[in-house]
Amino acid sequence: MPEAEKTISLDVAQEEQRPISDEEMRLHRERYRVFIEEVADGFYEVDLRGNFTFFNDALCRIFGYPRNEIQGRNYRAFMDEENAQFVFENFNRIYRTGQGVTDLVWEIQRKDGERRVLEVSASLMRDDQGERIGFRGIARDITDRHKAEIALRESEKRAHQQSLASRRAERRYRTLLDFMPDPVAVFNMDNTVSYVNPAFVRVFGWSLQELEGRHLPFVPPGLLQETREGLKRLLREKVVLGFETQRLTKDGRLREVVLGGALFYDEEGEPSGQVVILRDVTEEKRVARTNQTLFRISMALPRFWKLEERLEYIIREVKELIGVEGASVILLDQEKGEFYFPVASYDDPETGRRMTEIRFPAEKGVAGEVLRTGEPIIVPDTSKDPHFFRRVDEQAEYQTRNMLDVPIRTEDRIIGVLCAVNKKDGAFDQKDVDLLSAVASTVAFPIENARIAEQLKRSYEEVQNLNRAKDRVIHHLSHELKTPVSVLSASLALLARREAHNDEMAWHKALERAQRNLSRILEIQYQIEDIMRERDFRVQGMLMGLLEVCADELEALVALEIGGEKLTDRIRKRIQETFGLVSFPRQRIQLKGFLEGLLEELRPKFSHRRVEVRARLDPRAPAVFLPPEVLRKVVEGILRNAIENTPDGGRVELSLSPGGSKVVLEVRDWGVGITPESQPLIFKGPFTTQETLHYSSRRPYDFNAGGKGLDLFRAKVFSERYGFTIGMESKRCVYIPREQDLCPGDISLCPHCQSPQDCLASGGTRVILEFPVAEAQLGGGSGGSG
Repeated sequence: MPEAEKTISLDVAQEEQRPISDEEMRLHRERYRVFIEEVADGFYEVDLRGNFTFFNDALCRIFGYPRNEIQGRNYRAFMDEENAQFVFENFNRIYRTGQGVTDLVWEIQRKDGERRVLEVSASLMRDDQGERIGFRGIARDITDRHKAEIALRESEKRAHQQSLASRRAERRYRTLLDFMPDPVAVFNMDNTVSYVNPAFVRVFGWSLQELEGRHLPFVPPGLLQETREGLKRLLREKVVLGFETQRLTKDGRLREVVLGGALFYDEEGEPSGQVVILRDVTEEKRVARTNQTLFRISMALPRFWKLEERLEYIIREVKELIGVEGASVILLDQEKGEFYFPVASYDDPETGRRMTEIRFPAEKGVAGEVLRTGEPIIVPDTSKDPHFFRRVDEQAEYQTRNMLDVPIRTEDRIIGVLCAVNKKDGAFDQKDVDLLSAVASTVAFPIENARIAEQLKRSYEEVQNLNRAKDRVIHHLSHELKTPVSVLSASLALLARREAHNDEMAWHKALERAQRNLSRILEIQYQIEDIMRERDFRVQGMLMGLLEVCADELEALVALEIGGEKLTDRIRKRIQETFGLVSFPRQRIQLKGFLEGLLEELRPKFSHRRVEVRARLDPRAPAVFLPPEVLRKVVEGILRNAIENTPDGGRVELSLSPGGSKVVLEVRDWGVGITPESQPLIFKGPFTTQETLHYSSRRPYDFNAGGKGLDLFRAKVFSERYGFTIGMESKRCVYIPREQDLCPGDISLCPHCQSPQDCLASGGTRVILEFPVAEAQLGGGSGGSG
């Protein structure tokens, strides 16, 4: 031991052995009595029977009795039997185990009959020989904390009349302070530390050796001015109670505290220091905030019927509760094996919007690891975590520094992950995990129920649409087949009657009608035949049987009414040739020339319509490798649909352009368009976009001509067989939004349009075809007839 330390130790030992005068004893006693009386809590000592042997004035004030009525009396005299038994059991346990407690709750009855609730600490007292002689502790009135201010003010007045306490009193009262459950710090008037109790060390991390004689660096930078004002108030009012603020721990954590402080005085009545009690309410407030958040979520969820609205509400609460820059719900798409962000809330709204456009594989990222293990994961530094999936940050143009993911779990599976990123204060800890897990468990089933409800709603709507399509197809095909067959029958009967008059003009008109309606039947058969090559429809037998019956009936009518086997044989031969299945070989086709020739061939068929048909064909478009018959049927069917759905005075445009490894052909009309509910059904089967009764059996290319709804469906079947793609975008005319609303068929007759431009801006449809270039198909070995 260094010589200086030996000298100091010797001086201390000699000082302790020096006799203490009565005046010094009085000064010591008064000094520590002042120190204790500045604290509003009651200090007590009882013997093993529970009789009060020592207590401070604060205890008298709490009990409501004068000192002489407490001194020597048993604690049972101040409470009912139930509380007395409770106190006895706890004192008995302390006696047996020797371990003190700090959180006992008693209920006493004051002299005036008022009942008060106390928070009490108790520990075992031993004499110099180590024998158990009683109990000592602190009693705090928690019934009405604001009354402590009055008690402290009274203590302050008494402090001016008291001197320093004795060394024995100092040891006694310091022991009592050591047992206080809340942190206590004693400061000199220059704001340096002279004492901190064990509770302070436990909560804030600094030891007395680190702080004694130094300034305590636990005031957050943003609260320095508030603290200065608080010190001025303490000097002015001598006591401050119930002051809510924040203080830092040694490791930088922020704690919520309720602060109470008072000045204490020397023997001359001058302020010599400050005693401060800091009650740590961080966990209380966190629990309260968590409970309030969970309560708000549980009460608010029934208000939201849509899944996205529920999730948006949840993540806003999570973001606020944990104090993060961003929060999101990541749900699992089991069919695709992907995670997606239905909602995301960030300080930067644009980041949240970009997040909702991102999908990533379910086995990737921290979310994938949570899904695999079923356990929450804290990532304190994403740059060092092997599971972190950086592509999400790159796509969102965001930097995630740290994150917390917890599973959203139903009874039998994990449906997603609740994610919080970039904590603003401190780092994520287990309390954040518990909090976020509580939120996730609260919302898991509502999320799943909302998603199931949306799926059921979509399924119900799809069933309704399919049912409507079924009815429409049945009625429409019946209408389409019945009308031409009836006309054929009548035309042939008329032909037979007029044969005797040898009226060539009448013969010509009758044959034209017969030929036109026969062509309609044949076209239906062609379309069904093309589809049936690829699809096994149960209606195939019915339709083919119907056509066969028509053929036989036609033969019988001709033979009966006209006679002559030659004409009958020709008709039967034509029908047999038409109904036969054909294999289409592929060829190399230069689309520009093919489309120009096809358009010129078709123009006479729609020359009676006042529809402007434009062609913008890029000569740089490469060749394709397709059967010409298939390409002709696809383009002609789409073009005919476009013209038939465009009123006179309107426009249809055919455009061709190269697109890398593909050739893009677009047919666009500025017609009536298709309703949103009908669009998903266009490529799923024979489906007409208008009510059957709105059609009539007109010539092809007439406005609202009696289309069968098979052209796009047939084109879709061909696309799957021959390796090209087909898509559609449509906007229903804003003036006739419902299917039952009718277009007059001529822009000049439309009451809503003042000029053709009004019609062109009101609606229309785009059908987009993408064909692989011939070289790609030939290189890939995809040649043949298909």
